[in-house]
Amino acid sequence: MIREESRGQGKRWTLELPRDLTEVQPGDSISLNGVCLTVSEKRGQVTEFDISPETIQRTVLSEVREGEEVNVERALRLSDRLGGHIVTGHIDGIGVITEKSEERDFHRVRIRVPGYASRYIVQKGSIAIDGISLTVNSIVGQEVELMIIPFTLEKTTLPQKKVGDHVNVEADILGKYIEKLMDPKAGKTGGVDFSLLAEHGFIKHE
Repeated sequence: MIREESRGQGKRWTLELPRDLTEVQPGDSISLNGVCLTVSEKRGQVTEFDISPETIQRTVLSEVREGEEVNVERALRLSDRLGGHIVTGHIDGIGVITEKSEERDFHRVRIRVPGYASRYIVQKGSIAIDGISLTVNSIVGQEVELMIIPFTLEKTTLPQKKVGDHVNVEADILGKYIEKLMDPKAGKTGGVDFSLLAEHGFIKHE
């Protein structure tokens, strides 16, 4: 649970990390509700994080109150299995829960995502909501529909979320790099186009 202290326009958060995160040290990166933060100090499992005004402005951390629980995740080691998808903890924008319903042990959730992030989201692809890697069941306009399994409901803060609540949204970073490389402005500096992809067998000519 969060304890909060104001630091000018920023904040310092103090919380007790789960017991399985014993190796965390000052300077390490930890994701809290999907936002990449740096460990400032650590005493046993009690850990402190400084949150900049920029992070407060651009994420839902500004709405977290003292005593609330947050989703916690360590950074991925390059030698680990990739069980989710590739995100960095740099939030694309803030989404809002528009629908939520229970179906036996599952929760069906619909979220309106910010326009910037929506172009990187594909049906049956992945999306991070408050740092939780989820599969996109369907896309309707600027809304995504998700089915939350019992394990995820048990291990995360999603059951506490209600219609109208805000969430941090991050899309897979691979789509962003592809978009940048496909930019025609890249020209002779290494841009990727459909001809180059076809030449190397990634796509077929129509």
